[in-house]
Amino acid sequence: MDALRTPDERFANLPGYPFAPHYLEIDGLRIHYIDEGPRDGAVVLLLHGEPSWSYLYRKVIPPLVAAGHRCIAPDLVGFGKSDKPVARAEYTYARHVGWMRGLLEKLELKEITLVCQDWGGLIGLRLAAETDRFARIVAANTFLPTGKEKFPPAFAAWRAFSQWTPIFPAGAIVKLGCARPLAPGVRAAYEAPFPSRKYLAGARQFPKLVPTSLGNPASADNLRAWEVLKQWKKPFLTAFSSGDPITRGADKRLQTLIPGCAGQPHVTLRGGHFLQEDSGEELGQVVARFIAGTS
Repeated sequence: MDALRTPDERFANLPGYPFAPHYLEIDGLRIHYIDEGPRDGAVVLLLHGEPSWSYLYRKVIPPLVAAGHRCIAPDLVGFGKSDKPVARAEYTYARHVGWMRGLLEKLELKEITLVCQDWGGLIGLRLAAETDRFARIVAANTFLPTGKEKFPPAFAAWRAFSQWTPIFPAGAIVKLGCARPLAPGVRAAYEAPFPSRKYLAGARQFPKLVPTSLGNPASADNLRAWEVLKQWKKPFLTAFSSGDPITRGADKRLQTLIPGCAGQPHVTLRGGHFLQEDSGEELGQVVARFIAGTS
């Protein structure tokens, strides 16, 4: 598989990102992840989406580490410091799930608290349904689509933009998904993984992989995952934002469909689609309280 690796100097002196890099290899690809906190702490897996990377969780991690937890925040293949296959055809939904499953297995992670947003949920909820490694879940501005759902106009607009825009400005895209302004250095951090257009195959392909019809290759797998999630009695918390036009209302659907949502202290935080930017510290505190209350 022909893949690119973003030069390390692109990630020098990023604001608010003091974390040491860690790497492992899966299917010949180098995957980067953050590993912060005590090694014997309860594991919190933080999965990002599109077109962000582990930088998105820089505000969420400190409150969790302060509470004694071990935070693992990988960069999905095609994003951040992870390798980036050149051909868009190399990126499939099944491969993304497989790459992250490989990370869980190699790191021998168990009793995981999953925190997932955007594509982090599309991947993470599949992993939770397909493995026995998870103890609880926090879903933040995400869902698990099967192709049966009606998508909001905002998603159709985003998918069209992602395919046809000649320039794919990751920093500007994240900025548009936030309620608060982003400093120039923060916007630059989201641009850092993509030195040129040839690094953007994964970011371009992700919107095409979302199951919007039952003919999507991932629909059957997601339907099977829902059969598990509809019986999921482990703690499940929704922590959505107040201003996301893409996932608005999905928290209520999760609460209705998943038994583990019953009686949990679901919250709505201030922010847009990228609520980790708008309310990152608060989200970290919410997750820490959730773990403490369900352990």
